[in-house]
Amino acid sequence: MLKEKYEFELFADYHQFYLQDEQADCDLSDSWTEQASKDLFAIAVGMIGIGTARNLDVPVTVEIHNSEPENDFDEWDHVIECSVDIPSGKIVVAGCTDYFPDAARISVESGVYRARVFYGELDSLSADGCDGKDQYKVALWLGATINPKVIKRHIKN
Repeated sequence: MLKEKYEFELFADYHQFYLQDEQADCDLSDSWTEQASKDLFAIAVGMIGIGTARNLDVPVTVEIHNSEPENDFDEWDHVIECSVDIPSGKIVVAGCTDYFPDAARISVESGVYRARVFYGELDSLSADGCDGKDQYKVALWLGATINPKVIKRHIKN
């Protein structure tokens, strides 16, 4: 069941944005491997890097659920699932070059969260890559740590 929903417009510099624990003390520079780039996500302790189609402002929705949500994957181009530890009880949602103290924060119960990330309309970009209808949704709920996986892989048109 959906508990809370937040909507953001994030500057996806370097084709990515972050969702992380407020106290996470790491970066994703070594996590963006060739495979992570293909999978459109990278992880480090307390942090998820989410790849984007555009290198500009993108719409991002973050949902906090009481339990694993039911989902219709048909309407999404790409879906991944992983875990993220949020011991501080504060989730930071930011573009990778955002000024961290000013980044958006979401208060949650401390613990390990499952994250299911949905990527939509990835093929809607203009020829120059500046305009598009690409969108991103992150559904979070308390749950056991899992191995990261791609649930649905985007096949480029």
